Amino acid sequence: MTTNDLLGLLRRHLPEIRASLTAAQYARFQDSVRRLGEVGDDTRAVRLAVLEVRRCLLALPRENELRRRMDQFRSGGAAPSAVLPDAGELDEVIRLLDSVDWPALDPASAEIARGVRQRLLTAPARGPERLTGAAAQDPARAGLIRLTDPELGDRYPDFQFDPDTGEPRPVVQRINRLLLSDQDPWGAADWWLAGNAWLRDTPAALVGQVPDALLTEAAAALIGDGAW
Repeated sequence: MTTNDLLGLLRRHLPEIRASLTAAQYARFQDSVRRLGEVGDDTRAVRLAVLEVRRCLLALPRENELRRRMDQFRSGGAAPSAVLPDAGELDEVIRLLDSVDWPALDPASAEIARGVRQRLLTAPARGPERLTGAAAQDPARAGLIRLTDPELGDRYPDFQFDPDTGEPRPVVQRINRLLLSDQDPWGAADWWLAGNAWLRDTPAALVGQVPDALLTEAAAALIGDGAW
């Protein structure tokens, strides 16, 4: 996938992106695309800007077609010609970002988002009273996903913790930070708790069963870390 391939996908899926992200998430996405237009022909800077765009899209529901395409995407290093964006394509995406005022969340997307959150909240989880040490003092800084249940309050999915010691698993902390779980805990939780086309299983079920490096590589492939 080249940078222009990604821009083409963004242009086609902008309505769903706008409908599926919160106002704050969409504003961050807009900024990341604009930044791509400010870095010129510095391929390293372009790679970093593209990585930030892909990070923003982690907040999309897994049911979204663009998110599915990203989940299935895995690449090696790309040649410079595949990294630099076409100015016309990029200008068109930025124009659409600025000229169309889509609703914050349409009813269909809102229903999908509710269904995703309900599914994630059914996974085994613990409350803050079971956290210890640094995790108890600052769960976000400790790299933990925190989901908010309307009835139970803060919940921390159990897969994040060693079943014997109760301490956070280092590989989970590392991947959570990669997935920006402090900014988008629901998106990070969805990556862990949904089926993964590359891993052929749910990532959370594979913790401790496959090499940590394989899980980390799968998460990095999703956002393009090291691939652009």
